[in-house]
Amino acid sequence: MGERRVGVAVDFSACSRAAVKWAVDNVARKGDHLILITILPEGRDAGTETQLWEVTGSPLIPLSEFRDPNIVTKKYGTKPDPETLEIVSLAATQKEVVVLLKIFWGDAREKLCEAVDSIPLDCLIVGNRGLGKLKRAILGSVSNYVVNHSSCPVTVVKQPEA
Repeated sequence: MGERRVGVAVDFSACSRAAVKWAVDNVARKGDHLILITILPEGRDAGTETQLWEVTGSPLIPLSEFRDPNIVTKKYGTKPDPETLEIVSLAATQKEVVVLLKIFWGDAREKLCEAVDSIPLDCLIVGNRGLGKLKRAILGSVSNYVVNHSSCPVTVVKQPEA
């Protein structure tokens, strides 16, 4: 089989780490592209490069580049956590997957659905923060929106109980 493009939505929180770990353990296989997708809020003090990427998202950033905190923080305005970097670094070497990062700016629900089509992805894995019923009704669930509007299969990974 050919390479697959497996997307994982990340905000570098505990629940997104669980989604990355689940994707590596259960979906990723040799030759796949594991693409971490992070969405940053619009209107941040952005440099000229990030302004150019607001519509299309950043270029696909290789692991070797986004592993370097100086590059990724200064150039892209995001900071992957050490645990997520460790999980994907092991996946890259042990499972022989190509790990990439793509950054979008805007509403997470809409941008994740856009990412599915623009990258394009074969599947998308998202974490679930486990908002209560009231918060979910007010804020809306990103995972619920993506499940209902994405053009590819979506897996929602529930965060393990503490």
